[in-house]
Amino acid sequence: MDFPSETNAFLNFINKAEAGKTLTIREKELINVGLSVAAQCDWCIATHVQHAIQAGASRNDVIEAGFMAVVMHGGRALMYMTRLLEAIDEFLPQ
Repeated sequence: MDFPSETNAFLNFINKAEAGKTLTIREKELINVGLSVAAQCDWCIATHVQHAIQAGASRNDVIEAGFMAVVMHGGRALMYMTRLLEAIDEFLPQ
């Protein structure tokens, strides 16, 4: 697909940021889960919960990451914990 140069630059930035070696993919995705809750982004929550679970995160790991967003972002983020729980139920094998 041929993207505008600005999109390519952003995708390049994402690839470089995700390539760091200090944090594991699981840790990075748990951070992204918390940021998704704080950002109140339904799509982001679903995507990063799925990726965190695929990287080995447990239900409790994902919930704790979500609650860290609530600690920092407050009541508005708390409302998005429902979306987080729905995503866990969708993507975590029973």
